[in-house]
Amino acid sequence: MQHILLVDDDPALLAVLQRAFLRRGWQVSTAVDAASALGAARVAVPDCAVVDLKLGNDSGLRLIPSLIDIAPDCGIVMLTGYASIATAIEAIKLGAVHYLAKPTSVDEILAALEKLAGDAEAEVDAQPLTVDRLEWEHIQKVLVEHEGNISATARALNMHRRTLQRKLVKRPSPNPPDRS
Repeated sequence: MQHILLVDDDPALLAVLQRAFLRRGWQVSTAVDAASALGAARVAVPDCAVVDLKLGNDSGLRLIPSLIDIAPDCGIVMLTGYASIATAIEAIKLGAVHYLAKPTSVDEILAALEKLAGDAEAEVDAQPLTVDRLEWEHIQKVLVEHEGNISATARALNMHRRTLQRKLVKRPSPNPPDRS
C-alpha cells in the first residue's frame, strides 16, 4: 500500500482529497502547513506528496527540498490555484515531478504521479500568450525572485503594493481559442 502526504491550507479540499485517496486504497497523511507536513513526513515517510503552492503566508516551494531530504524517492506534485510558468519552473528545479493547476481531479494527480518521465510528444500551443497572461507571468517571476515578498515585488515592478495585491487576486485570462 502506497503512502501519500497531502499538504494544503484549505481544510475542505484536504478532506476531499484524503477521502478520494483512502477510497483508492492509499495510506494518507495530511497537513495544513509546512511545519506539520515535515512532522507527518518524519512519522510516516511518504512515497509521494501533493503540496499546495500557497500555504497561508508560506510557500510550498520551500517545503520541497525538506521533503526530499526526509524521503529522497518521494514523487512530489505541486498543486496551485496561482499557476505560472515561473513557479512551475522553480517547483521542478527544486525536485517536484509535476505541477498541476487547480481545479484538478484525483485521477489527474494519480496520472501525474504515475508519469515521472517527461513527454517529448507533448502538444505545443501555437497561440501566443495574451497580454494579461504575459503580465501575470512577469509578476510571478518577480514575486519568486523576491521570495514571495509583496512589498519588495511591488517596488521592483515600480507599482503600488495595493495595485499588485489586486492583480494577484485576479486570475489571468486564458488564451483565446484558435479560430483559424
